[in-house]
This record gives sequence, C-alpha cells and structure tokens, in this order.
Amino acid sequence: MLSVGDLAPDFDTVDCRGERVHLASYRGQRKVVLFFFPKAFTPACTLEVRNFRDNYQRITQLNAELIGLSVDKAERQCRFAIEEQLQFRLISDESRAISELYGVMWPVLRIDRRATFVIGLDGAIEDVFHHEVQVYRHLEDVLDRLAAGRAKAQAELAAPAASSPPD
Repeated sequence: MLSVGDLAPDFDTVDCRGERVHLASYRGQRKVVLFFFPKAFTPACTLEVRNFRDNYQRITQLNAELIGLSVDKAERQCRFAIEEQLQFRLISDESRAISELYGVMWPVLRIDRRATFVIGLDGAIEDVFHHEVQVYRHLEDVLDRLAAGRAKAQAELAAPAASSPPD
C-alpha cells in the first residue's frame, strides 16, 4: 500500500455518471479524498458510503473532492451510486488497474481493502487511513486531516502579514 509522501498514481477513467475523472486535473485546485471499499451493497460498505455521502458537503467545504472506488463491475457500481443517491464520483475498477497502483488489493480475494488516501494539491499523499472494521473512522479521520490542513494553511497565510513591519 502506498504511504504518506508518495506521489499518488495518476489515472484517467470514467465515473458512474459517464464523466471523465482524471486525477491530475485536481492538482493545484483541490485536495482529493480517494477511498477504496471492498464491495457495493454489502452492509459495512453501504454504511461507509452513506457516511461519506451524508458529509460530502463538509468535505467540499474543506476544499477537497471525494472519489469512491471498488472493483465491482460498472453496472453494479453505478446501480449502487443511483440507489444510494451519491453526489460524489464513484468509479468501477473492474480491471483492478487503479487498485493495483495504490496497493490496496487483497491478494487472494482480489477485492479492495478498505483504505482512504488524502491527496494534496501537489499530488502527494498526505495521509492514509486503513480501518477494515471501523467504517466510521475513515470519515472522522478525513475530516480531522482536512480541517487540520486548512488551519495550518490559514496560519501560514496570516503569519507573514502579522510579522511584517508597519509602513
């Protein structure tokens, strides 16, 4: 699995709405919260996705975009997106190419581990969360990380102005 500081592998694919998703297009614009989950329509994955869905606006207010991904077939993944009324992008990685790049595949099962990556404006991974059972922890960790990053950025912007000499 990739680690903090690694450059997030780029991918260019289509989401369940038929819209292009090119990870590199977010660089310099917004952070990306990329979460992998094992299987659509399962109890734990449904809870996790609903938790992200219900807090999607909070994530976007912290200048981040949310993208969910699993190796489910596109038809199943997109039906899941519709039934759960997801506003964020959901991607089917049937080929497992993206999951392999991020190192999140269970070797024997060939499904995704439950892992979440916070990708910075520069395309580097800022944080990785991996909680297989505690599905609510992913959202909590993401919100904490994004809020801390925002507070740090605001402090850095304010610091030069506060330390500059008066005219």
